[in-house]
Amino acid sequence: MSKKWKMFLGILILLFSCHGIHAQDISKQLPNVIVFLVDDMGWEDSSVPFWDSVVAQNNEFDTPNMVRLAAKSMKFTQAYANSICTPSRVSLMTGMNAAHHRVTNWTMYKNKAVDPPDSLLEIPDWNVNGLSPVPNVPNTVYATTLFQVLKRQGYYTIHCGKAHFGAYQTPGANPINLGADMNIAGSAAGNPASYLGMKDYGNVQGEFRLRAIKGLKDYWNTPTFLSKALTLEAMKAMDTAQMKEKPFFLYLAHYAVHLPYNADSRYIQKYLNEGLSKSEAAYATLVEGMDASLGTIMDYLKKEGIAKNTIIIFMSDNGGFSHAPRAGKQNTQNYPLRGGKGSLYEGGIREPMMVYWPGVTQPGSVANQYVSVWDFMPTILDMVGIEEYKTVQQMDGKSFVPVLKNPDYKDSNRVLIWNFPNNWGNGLKGQGHAFVSAVRKGSWKLIYFEKEGIVELYNLKKDIKEQHNLLFKFPEKAEEMAHLLTEKLKKANAQRPIVKTTGEEIPWPDEVVK
Repeated sequence: MSKKWKMFLGILILLFSCHGIHAQDISKQLPNVIVFLVDDMGWEDSSVPFWDSVVAQNNEFDTPNMVRLAAKSMKFTQAYANSICTPSRVSLMTGMNAAHHRVTNWTMYKNKAVDPPDSLLEIPDWNVNGLSPVPNVPNTVYATTLFQVLKRQGYYTIHCGKAHFGAYQTPGANPINLGADMNIAGSAAGNPASYLGMKDYGNVQGEFRLRAIKGLKDYWNTPTFLSKALTLEAMKAMDTAQMKEKPFFLYLAHYAVHLPYNADSRYIQKYLNEGLSKSEAAYATLVEGMDASLGTIMDYLKKEGIAKNTIIIFMSDNGGFSHAPRAGKQNTQNYPLRGGKGSLYEGGIREPMMVYWPGVTQPGSVANQYVSVWDFMPTILDMVGIEEYKTVQQMDGKSFVPVLKNPDYKDSNRVLIWNFPNNWGNGLKGQGHAFVSAVRKGSWKLIYFEKEGIVELYNLKKDIKEQHNLLFKFPEKAEEMAHLLTEKLKKANAQRPIVKTTGEEIPWPDEVVK
């Protein structure tokens, strides 16, 4: 071999080795990301107060690991989601507002709406099949997911727990189709048939049950509660990512604390001893089991030496369930907030949220800026430094990195809207669980009750409980907010319920407030 050829080979080897080192360095620089999502958890259903004072619920629940996370994180007091699970999950994965993606209610079976019929209004067409990673699937929103974007950037993407992105027998029902490298127990199911390993998580031999948890057979006929099984599998998945020397994105979406309220035997007796009813004690065990999962994940990160390179985002997907079998009078469980899951009052949409971003978020800090679940996708991409990416959808969300860097950051001009032209809970009266839309800007919030043809106006800074409708005291503000809501709904091409007797869509909000 000639001297020149040897020199040329040497240069090639050097270049390739440098390229490998550079690629490895980039991989190490990318932070891991964990989105820890809880199902149906109320704003104050923990030992961590998200209001300016402690309330009764904070003393009822035992969540030491949420306290631990709060001590090193930024706590958000005004974090919002949609009032129902699937709309929030689609918003999180696409950066889209529900008025835009039109998955406005929870999904289940292909081409089948879940809305109970109403005597006066017809539910408009909505995307009953949920999210789709491919075009031309009827009744879906076609979008590029957070999974897909991160995967293209070299992340090992893990889905663990509840998916509920798309209806059964559609592409979006399987997180693998949405860009997850690994799917643990995710399907079209919105809640488990059972949390109990001794009952095989609802699986029955020879019988199809949509809500029976898929996989996890290693834990069948064992006392392993579902929340613990998911946590164990999540750690195995993170092990895999590390063996592959890839940064990971873990979407750990617990089925807890959704119905059914199966008691977790690890914790039940102490709550019964405290005098809680059986159902409320069982609910408290779901909360504590979820909290134990959070602690186990944080312990894993510390043990593996990756805690300082791992972002953790804690959030609930909608407001707390506020009806039987929860104890007490309905719609009181989310005090000081009014209403609960399914409602556009604060109890249905305001969520517990914390963000740990090592080296950026101030430990124990509190942010009062309002943010939303549809902000998650642009925010996470901003946090990890991904600037160039393509999505087929136009995202509605906005990065809240400025808030994470400065808890005093304020944007009172930010506008958030909600659109729920659907029926949930058989139109429970008095709490806005059906045919409703809303807008928030600054401290002001307007809710439009479409069936009744009325609006309510609240100043949340002065009236977090939404007890004082200021419609008649500030008619000009109500008109301004109604115009704003109308403008945003039209821009999103949002659907509206149809009046059965006329076949016409219900009026726009600004047509009601004149």
